[in-house]
Parts: sequence; C-alpha cells; structure tokens
Amino acid sequence: MLRSVPPLTGRLRTAVAAGPFLAVTVAFAGIYAGVSGRLPDPLATHFRYGGQADGFTSVQGFLTESLALFVLLGAVVGFFVQVRPDAPEVPWVIAGGYAIAGSTGYVVCVTLLSNADAADVSAVRVPQWEVFLSLAVALCAGALGRLLAGAAPAAPWRPRGAVSRLDLPAAATAGWSRTVGSPPLAVLGGLLLAVGLLIGLFADWIVSASLLFGAAVSLPLASVRVTVDRRGLTLAPVLLSSRCRFRRIPLDRIEEAGSRHIACFAEFGGWGYRIRAGRSGFVLRSGEGIVVRLANGREFVVTVDDAATAAALLNTYTDRARSRQGG
Repeated sequence: MLRSVPPLTGRLRTAVAAGPFLAVTVAFAGIYAGVSGRLPDPLATHFRYGGQADGFTSVQGFLTESLALFVLLGAVVGFFVQVRPDAPEVPWVIAGGYAIAGSTGYVVCVTLLSNADAADVSAVRVPQWEVFLSLAVALCAGALGRLLAGAAPAAPWRPRGAVSRLDLPAAATAGWSRTVGSPPLAVLGGLLLAVGLLIGLFADWIVSASLLFGAAVSLPLASVRVTVDRRGLTLAPVLLSSRCRFRRIPLDRIEEAGSRHIACFAEFGGWGYRIRAGRSGFVLRSGEGIVVRLANGREFVVTVDDAATAAALLNTYTDRARSRQGG
C-alpha cells in the first residue's frame, strides 16, 4: 500500500519533489540533442483537434519556453514542500508534481519527435491518441510520485475524555457561527459559470449544461456557514437562503464533541463533502476542525476556525438536552 512507506525527511522529500522535473529536463535535452540536426525552423508546436498543426514556434523559442516551464513548475512544487515540509498535503502535492512533469515532458518530447525530418512543417501531425497516452503517463507518474513521497504525518487524535464545556448559566442561551470557504473552489465555480454562459450564448446550450451544473454544485459549497446553537450543528451555504441547509445534526444525535487538527488528504483523501468508513465530514482545508461523535458511533467532521469554542458550546447544549430527558 502507498501509505506503508514511512514519512521522508525534509531534504529527502524536497529532492523527491524536484526529481521528475530534473528527469524530464534531461530527457528533453537528450531527445533534442539526437534530433536537432533534423528539425525544421520554425517547429509545429500547436495542434487542433484531429492532429493538424495550427501554431508554430522557432526552435530556440520552443526550447526556452519548455525549459522555463519545467523550472517554474519545479520551483512551485519545491517551494511548497520546502515551506511546509510536514503538511499532510505534501505527499499529494509531490504526486501532482510527478503527474504534471510526466504529462508535460511527454508532450514536449513528442512535439520534437513529430517535427523531426519534416519537409513541410505545416504537414506535421500528432495522432489524437497521443493525448490519451499523455494522460496515462500522468496517472502512472502521479502514482509513482505518491509512492516515493511516503506517508503523510499522522494527525493526532484527542483522547475521548479531553473535551470541554462552555461555562454558560443554566437559563442562558448562546450561539456560535463561523464561515469557512475555499478560494480554489470559488474560482473553479466562477470559471465554470463564465465558460458555460459563453458557450451557451455563442455555441450550444446543451454543451454548456454540464459546465453550468458544475458551477451550480461548486459555488454553493465554496463558502459555508457553520452554526452551533440550541438546535445542534448546522451547515448552510452562504450564497443561498439560510433555510437551504445541507447538513443539520440535532442534539439528540450527538454523543460528544471535540476539536483537533484535521488532515484533509491523509484522513479523507481530498476536499469537499467526504464519506469514509465510520465517519464523514465537510473539509475545505486542513487545519482546526470540529469532531462530533454521534450516537450511532460514527463521527462527523467539519474544518472551521475556533472549533474548540464550538465544540464546548455543543457539549453544553448536549448535556442540557440529556438532563431534560433524564439521561
């Protein structure tokens, strides 16, 4: 299993992250050295659907742009790994770097080989199946990167008894509310909406329907208000009416609440509304989160700031509900 590999040290993990970009640079340079005498100038570097060339770049320009792209991508991945070496997302960032390096390297190398010995650069073709092959290379490279990146640091679980209550007078009530958002999800939703509308207005509404559906799903989940009050725990999209709740957990279903650090990739495999064996959660980032142990033995998790206060208030209301029921 991928997670059986022990965690890497900081320097070794940085070296592993930089490895694929160095490898594709060496491969690209080697292929160029082998075919440089047989390349036309300019090169066919952009191909429309069907494989016909419709964009051209000088040999020097293509080399410069390709190498600059490798350096830039490698620097971004390396910077993240260097700045946050112990972040739980790092192994997946490394895996993404391997996938990007693999697919990008494959594309530029195929471009060089396709141009070799071309008498008429406008006649250069790249078969459509090369696109699917580049995706396969990305998947294989990403899997290798995830394996080499090692295990993510385990998130510490708080002991079951290490929970708190809010010191609230018996007759008093209180409420707690915070908003948790995901800028990448908001950007994705906005792009899907804009592109979907443009395609619908200028091309085909049937084609744009899937993009608009993606926007309709992404945008409401990009910003969610988390509320704790005398009714329990509630999650509702900020962009919609307060009545449009997509999750409410009443007090009678709550056994106990606590707070701890949540590692979204290590524990849930990604962002969004996630379901795992014995638990589920709404996680838009790694970090502080509310952990609710339900009466059926499952757990529900939501990442949000000031989670300790929310958990303490939730425990206070849960205790009150039990006392009223004589439990």
